[in-house]
Amino acid sequence: MSKRIEVNDLNVYYGDFRAVADVSLTMEPKSVTAFIGPSGCGKSTFLRTLNRMHEVIPGGRVEGKVVMDGVDLYAPDVDPVEVRGQVGMVFQRPNPFPTMSIAENVLAGIRLNNRRIAKSDAAAIVEESLRGANLWNEVKDRLDRPGSSLSGGQQQRLCIARAIAVKPQVVLMDEPCSALDPISTLAIEDLIEELKNDYTIVIVTHNMQQAARVSDRTAFFNIEGAGKPGRLVEVGDTSMMFSAPSQKATEDYISGRFG
Repeated sequence: MSKRIEVNDLNVYYGDFRAVADVSLTMEPKSVTAFIGPSGCGKSTFLRTLNRMHEVIPGGRVEGKVVMDGVDLYAPDVDPVEVRGQVGMVFQRPNPFPTMSIAENVLAGIRLNNRRIAKSDAAAIVEESLRGANLWNEVKDRLDRPGSSLSGGQQQRLCIARAIAVKPQVVLMDEPCSALDPISTLAIEDLIEELKNDYTIVIVTHNMQQAARVSDRTAFFNIEGAGKPGRLVEVGDTSMMFSAPSQKATEDYISGRFG
């Protein structure tokens, strides 16, 4: 179910401004890849290119290749909506649809893709997705309550349930814990550990300890200065990146000397 993503010579633009330069990177199936680096170095921008969310922004475009199991996601005959069905996204702040119930929130992505589902199937998808997000036991008796009635940590798990309900192969997470308290953060980290059994996970985080705890591989991005593009400095197994990085800039960032 989970897929490998290979990125070759990717350049990301906003209009004439090149925000990310010359990134080549492979994200392995059934593993967690973490992107770390100082603010403004292009981590989130690069993440959004992996499901073609970047081009939703006016002037947003890419050059280069993003290949998932042999298919270039930016090929002319590839539908971006289909790409987003296969590569789900969880954002920094929990964003359940406030007027929808918990159950409707889970099904929102499926309905958005105009898939008709029988009531019995809908109930099964809701339960399976909420179980997958470790939320079922907490909400099973109030599925008709608004998604916004949940706590922040529960809302973020609801958003993860919504992302996995459409059966993607890859789940992207853009700082999924930055708005959460430590207990909710731990719940999300435990969930990521479970989800990687079924999905390719890519996470942007500013929390070094979190990257060390949840990821198999870590990619360090950096920027030379204002107005310059972000670049991938190095990528490797997380244990190596945190104990013996090959680049001094990586060591300085991880040890807190800058950023």
